Amino acid sequence: MSVLFNVEDHVARVTIDRPDRMNAMDSATQTRLAEIWEEIEATPEIRCVVLTGSGDRAFSAGADLKDDSSMSGVDYWKDISATGFGRIALRGTLTTPVIARINGLALGGGLEMAMGCDILIAADTARFGLPEAKVGRLPLDGGMVTLPRLIPRNIAMGMMMTGRMVSAQDMAGYGLVNAVVPAADLDAEVNRWVADILASAPLSVKAIKATARETAHMSIHEAYQHETPQLIAALQSEDADEGVAAFRDKRAPVWRGK
Repeated sequence: MSVLFNVEDHVARVTIDRPDRMNAMDSATQTRLAEIWEEIEATPEIRCVVLTGSGDRAFSAGADLKDDSSMSGVDYWKDISATGFGRIALRGTLTTPVIARINGLALGGGLEMAMGCDILIAADTARFGLPEAKVGRLPLDGGMVTLPRLIPRNIAMGMMMTGRMVSAQDMAGYGLVNAVVPAADLDAEVNRWVADILASAPLSVKAIKATARETAHMSIHEAYQHETPQLIAALQSEDADEGVAAFRDKRAPVWRGK
């Protein structure tokens, strides 16, 4: 199986399991990831996702160039779905919060998948790059349009035009990575972020994600008035009352996700 998937205590852990190929993605892996995202979205009990790669060398090296079944050129560009590489790179419709556990190289589509996540936690040995131009390709799945919006434009242009890799520490400085820790501490740091998400009301977290993602191109007033199903669900939820009651009672809230 090219992707490992398990769910425990409201957390889904998705691991690209092709360490011999630096977790590069072939068409079968992309198909399996699409199935997993659909299952996650259909399971309200899943409140957080951790996406990572097997081993300690790579989060993902992007597209597997040895995969003869993959499209290239104009056909690939025209066929890109609203979700992009790994069915997450272009952010798509996934409402569940996703943490990227960057355990090594995040290159090409690997970086594009990471950019599609909500929180990025990286080992201090991790490096990031979009090397497509070096092999006559383009970072189509969000690289060209997303990276310049998430980090300073000139840094993004330099990465894409030269294929140079950037350290996790620098990416944290540019604002893409939330935390950088020694590789030995990566799981502990990821688990701290998971715990903080689980301590928050699940409908509130989904509403925050939906609003932030859907309004980035709007003016402040347009964004404020933008209505999403997740926003209404959170505002009308039992959890909204539970949170206030728990605060007054000086106890931990019991979230029901409704």
